[in-house]
Amino acid sequence: MEKENLNRYREEEKEMETDEIPMKEEEKSNNEEWNKLKEEFDKMSNSYVRLYADFENYKKRTAEERIKERKYASQSLLEQLVAVVDIFDKTINMKTDDPKLKNFLIGFEMINQNFKTILEKEGVKKIVALGAKFDPNFHHAYDVSWDENKEEDIILEEIQSGYTYKDRLLRPSLVKVNKNTKGNEENE
Repeated sequence: MEKENLNRYREEEKEMETDEIPMKEEEKSNNEEWNKLKEEFDKMSNSYVRLYADFENYKKRTAEERIKERKYASQSLLEQLVAVVDIFDKTINMKTDDPKLKNFLIGFEMINQNFKTILEKEGVKKIVALGAKFDPNFHHAYDVSWDENKEEDIILEEIQSGYTYKDRLLRPSLVKVNKNTKGNEENE
């Protein structure tokens, strides 16, 4: 009998080892709450990381914008000064025989030279157009003409000077471009 009892006891022990231990209701609800809290934490953690990255990008973008604003703060003033320099250039190139007017023109030339020096110090450069190849980024074609002795798309005449300010276009040059319009009409 003792052997039978011992065998029965061993069999019951084996069954208990292989069977899952049933969870109590309280443990199941705690486990579900834990899983929900973990999911919530993961969501909040992800949204925090995204928000932090967005904020860092915002800080970089605003810093770059402030740098650009400071770099180009005087652009509108310089655009107006360029127009004044153009007027002085036209006045200086005026032909006259009157000695008094010649003296005034010498004074105007000195003032004009001072303006040009100030503009150069601020980063304004005149665009070299005459004889250069037409570039729509820096030149505005005011007129076209054809000269057989020159290459096509070469600038024949500069009507108004163009200027750059640091790495920006302040004002494009108004130019007359060498273009064979007769050949284009025949092709059409």
